[in-house]
Amino acid sequence: MFMKGASILAPQPTAAPAAAPLPDRAWQRLRRDPRLADAGWVLLPLRVFLGVTFLYAGLSKLLDRNYLDTSSPLGVHAQMLHAATGSPISGLVTFSAHHAVVTGLLIAFGEVGAGLGALLGLFTRAAAAIGMLLSLSFFLTVSWQTTPYYFGSDIAFLFAWTPLLAAGDGGVFAVHTVIGRRVREGARSSAPVRANEPAGLTARVERRTALANGALASAIGALVAIGGSALALGRRRSGPSTAAPAPHTGVASNAPLRGTDAPIGEVIANASDIVVGSAKSFTTANGDPAWLLHPSASTFAAVSAACTHKGCPVQWAGNGFRCPCHGATYDASGKATGGPAQGPLTPIAVTVINGQVHTTS
Repeated sequence: MFMKGASILAPQPTAAPAAAPLPDRAWQRLRRDPRLADAGWVLLPLRVFLGVTFLYAGLSKLLDRNYLDTSSPLGVHAQMLHAATGSPISGLVTFSAHHAVVTGLLIAFGEVGAGLGALLGLFTRAAAAIGMLLSLSFFLTVSWQTTPYYFGSDIAFLFAWTPLLAAGDGGVFAVHTVIGRRVREGARSSAPVRANEPAGLTARVERRTALANGALASAIGALVAIGGSALALGRRRSGPSTAAPAPHTGVASNAPLRGTDAPIGEVIANASDIVVGSAKSFTTANGDPAWLLHPSASTFAAVSAACTHKGCPVQWAGNGFRCPCHGATYDASGKATGGPAQGPLTPIAVTVINGQVHTTS
């Protein structure tokens, strides 16, 4: 009895105080974010990148006055002829080069369509399929002879489109999601749903949503096609011809030019300002980038800066030229020495009059 009382009166052990919860760090909250398990959110950065890149590529072609000019070394006609050499689809490329304006517009509009589809979430899988087809065609032509193959970006774009082709946009920031929601709300408000009619309502909503998406895509496509064609063809007609002059090397002389009827063009530089063995960049009267060369004490020459592979402007590398886009290289005279380029840089006629280097035509 006494022992029992003693045990009752004895002090009881107290529970330890609960530990304060650790602060919830940002990376822990991010790890638990359900959006990371949603393909639409995971693919959103890739979707934005591809959309912006292809939209920019298409618009830059439509805004380039040289793009549809069949006489310009920077035009799609010249690029396709260069790409046909060594391409596994050279016959198809050569045939397309004979219809350069149509082919060029199809490429530009395809890039714009793929870019807009990816950005807006409008027929995203179809846009991805177009992007993959364009990337594959570029890989088989302009990037086919790039060595090593991973220097060419087109193969990377080809595989970058595959997740969007497989998973779509997931309804994240997508126009078709907004259209579907509004169509569904309109269908429910106009015709109350009966207990036995959920399947019929779903079918009507899907049908109306598809029609609305198609109408919107058609309207955007028509505006882009009409506006883009008018802009591209208008700039082609208004822009000056960029036909390359005949190959010519100007011999340095401090006396006025005699014995020739070649018209004298713009002044490029003072002859004394160009060190022997160096090069100076300049812009032609047509607005095209070019390089002035001084290979020896008595000789000047000039070449177009447009790489004969894909038209990217080449850079002087001390003893030759290098294309930063796909790695083509040229010697100091403009002859192709490596990479995917097949032909030399287009020469530009120059001469020296009273100590100044001029272009001639």
